[in-house]
Amino acid sequence: MTSLPKPLQLVVEQLSALPGVGPKSALRMAMTILAWPKDKAQNLGQSIYNLRDALCICSKCASLSDSDPCKICADPLREDERLCLVAEWDSVLVLEEAGFFKGKYLVLGGLLSPLDGVDAHNLELEKLRARLAEGVVEEVILALGTTMEAEATASYVKNMVQKEFPKVEVTRLAQGIPLGAELKYIDKETLRQSLHWRQSF
Repeated sequence: MTSLPKPLQLVVEQLSALPGVGPKSALRMAMTILAWPKDKAQNLGQSIYNLRDALCICSKCASLSDSDPCKICADPLREDERLCLVAEWDSVLVLEEAGFFKGKYLVLGGLLSPLDGVDAHNLELEKLRARLAEGVVEEVILALGTTMEAEATASYVKNMVQKEFPKVEVTRLAQGIPLGAELKYIDKETLRQSLHWRQSF
C-alpha cells in the first residue's frame, strides 16, 4: 500500500499495529474516518489524544478507572469482606457485566510466567498484602483462569496468604471453566456457576 497518499498511509500503518487489525481492515477504517464529517473525525482524534490523561490506575485495586479510587472501591454497598483476584482489568468487566458478584476486586496485572520474565515482583502482590493487612478481608477468591500460568499464580498466592494471613480463607472459581480457557472468554452462566460453587484451595 505504498501508493497511498502519505497522511493516509501513516494512519493505516498506525491502525494496523492494533491487535487483530490487518492492513486491509486498517485501510477500510481509515477510509471510513475520512468519509465522516470533519467534526466527527476530530472528536475521535481528540478522544484518543485525551485517553491517557483521562484514565488512571485505582490505588486500591489497580483497575483502570477515570477516578481514584474507582467506582467499585468507593461504593459503600460493596462487600469489603470478599476480595476477588483477577489477572487483568478486562476480567473485572466480565464479572461486573454478569452482575452477581458484590465484593471488591484486585487486579494483579498479569500472571506468573518465568519464560516471559514475569515473576512475583511484577504483580500487584504488595497491594494484596496491604488490603489483607487492613484486617477486613475474610475471603480471597482466585478468579485467574485455568491456564498453566494461572495455576502457578494461584498456588503462589494461596501459599502467600496462608502463610502471612492464616485467618483469611482462599477459594477459587469452581472447575466449570474449561482447562486452558481465559476468564474473559467464558460465558455468563458458566462464570456464574463457577463463582457460586467456588471451593477451598
